[in-house]
Amino acid sequence: MKLDYDTGSGSRTDARPRHEDGVMTPSTIEAPTLTLVSHPLCPYVQRAAIVLAEKGAGFEKRYVDLAKRPSWFEALSPLGKVPLLMVARDGADDAVLFESAVICEYLDETQPGRTLLPRDALERAQHRGWIEFGSSILAEIWKLEIATDAPAYHAQRKTLAERFATVERVLSAGPWFAGREFGMVDAVFAPVLRYFDVFDELADHQVFADTPRVSAWRHALAARPSVIGAVPADYAQRLRAFLHERGAYLLREDAGTRT
Repeated sequence: MKLDYDTGSGSRTDARPRHEDGVMTPSTIEAPTLTLVSHPLCPYVQRAAIVLAEKGAGFEKRYVDLAKRPSWFEALSPLGKVPLLMVARDGADDAVLFESAVICEYLDETQPGRTLLPRDALERAQHRGWIEFGSSILAEIWKLEIATDAPAYHAQRKTLAERFATVERVLSAGPWFAGREFGMVDAVFAPVLRYFDVFDELADHQVFADTPRVSAWRHALAARPSVIGAVPADYAQRLRAFLHERGAYLLREDAGTRT
């Protein structure tokens, strides 16, 4: 089994942080080595990669082929999914975290830099709700990708437009979800919105026709270095290949025609 490695952004000598007024600051203890077990197309991996980059944490990225899961991966991943975060510990086996929400909050709590979730308990709970909403949109995007006929495709296109209309009503004036500071909700929605960079080249789906704030947010996220660096350079080609393998209706010339 071939395993691909990549070096993530950030210094590999970052120190383990301590809290000072809600901001993570370095202490004198060296940070654990972090390895993000990944798949090139997984949006949940992208969340963790974005958070790692935003926190300036040094890490390595290790790709696995989920169609041919290696035995070491099956032993480490209770759900057989990515991402996994492997945390090296002196004198002990690596600790392994699974589930992107758990990984992202662990990184937010332990790595240097501004916290990405609000300090206020009520605001933090609200943001967690929108993180779950982002996951629900990913489920609808999956249905769009695997739709092989016009009725299924157009039903999903309508559902996605409705979901983004809901987001439109709660978005701030920008540039980010809650205003001037990039946060965890932004890290979650960046992979969601990235799909449409490829979809736009294939069809005039008009999902964002009535959501100008979501459109502006989408373009701001696409230009963010942490978002750009969260996927391999051939991400778009890989996604198109996946759609071809699935016989996606999205690839048809008439996919953008309203019915």
